[in-house]
Amino acid sequence: MGFDLQWLLLGLPLAFALGWLGSRLDMRQWQREQHGAPKAYFKGLNLLLNEQQDKAIDAFIEAVQHDPDTFDLHFALGNLFRRRGEYERAVRVHEHLLNRADLPRAERDRAQHALAQDFVKAGLFDRAEQAYQALDGSAFDTEARLALLTLHERSRDWRAAVDIAQKLERTGTGSFSARIAHYWCEIALEADTRNLPAEGDEALAQARAASPTAARPLVLTGQRARARGEHALAVQAWGELMSTQPAAFNLVARDHAASAIACGQEKSALERVRELYRRSPTMDLLAALSLLDPDPQALRQRTLAHLQEQPSLSAAQELLKQTTASGATALDGDETQGLRDAIGRAAKPLQRYRCAACGFEAQHYFWQCPGCLSWDSYPPQRLEDL
Repeated sequence: MGFDLQWLLLGLPLAFALGWLGSRLDMRQWQREQHGAPKAYFKGLNLLLNEQQDKAIDAFIEAVQHDPDTFDLHFALGNLFRRRGEYERAVRVHEHLLNRADLPRAERDRAQHALAQDFVKAGLFDRAEQAYQALDGSAFDTEARLALLTLHERSRDWRAAVDIAQKLERTGTGSFSARIAHYWCEIALEADTRNLPAEGDEALAQARAASPTAARPLVLTGQRARARGEHALAVQAWGELMSTQPAAFNLVARDHAASAIACGQEKSALERVRELYRRSPTMDLLAALSLLDPDPQALRQRTLAHLQEQPSLSAAQELLKQTTASGATALDGDETQGLRDAIGRAAKPLQRYRCAACGFEAQHYFWQCPGCLSWDSYPPQRLEDL
């Protein structure tokens, strides 16, 4: 039986019509999907700008459900959860992204970085460390290493901090020599706590090599020598400190004077401290001079001259103390004692160190601020000497 061309002519228009109808249905569905996701996205953005985070999260969840392939929506949602303190939900969002096999490498690194931030905010520092280490060699390499450095400081893993800081220096991120010197000083203190003096000496040598002009290694070298009764070595270390970092010498001025007396070097020490005091008078240097030259008359004259040049409450308190001790006062004992106490109370807030970065004040000098964790942010003078 032959083929009837009439049926072919009738079937072609029908097939074309069915194809056209199917394409229109697919196009409408695609347009609905494309219009639905941006609408929910912009709604969430508007709510976020109006600080309505709860409603913004709902809008972003709706947008993600409409278009699960939109990576930026996932990141926005995860960041919102983190800002609200919902760290577990933020972790789930970013882990979901990492588990997707179709995620491009750049977006995978971005998700890994966001996940590490989630762990830090949640206080899961061990998991955060692993997450940051996974970013080695990625576009977030430098940021990850800086974050790891902060984590190692928090956990007081000083050797790991040294390793990370050295890597950052080698990659040209900046100079970390001063921080590396602090890390080695912390290692030396830990070695002394474990009664390992040789390890402490090696750590201090590393600190000096990392930053030859840093103040803390010299301060610590002298303190360790003085604790062992090696006063001549302490005077030598602090003498070098006086030359290289004269402002930091105030931290050990009294101990330097005591060690100089103990090893018979008070005359040379007195000359050097006098010269430094002439250039930059402070109460710490004045106290060192009092130890090295304890003559009452000279002591009183120095204190009076200091009070006239720098009228601090501490100097006034010291002068009253000396006047009372010599008995050459027109005030009776009770009045003098009351005046001393009043000045002492008024001077106490000024006898502190203040962080230049965050303003945290403390009676004790800190190499690393307890408030903002900055290194070397404390000027080595008390507030009344600044």
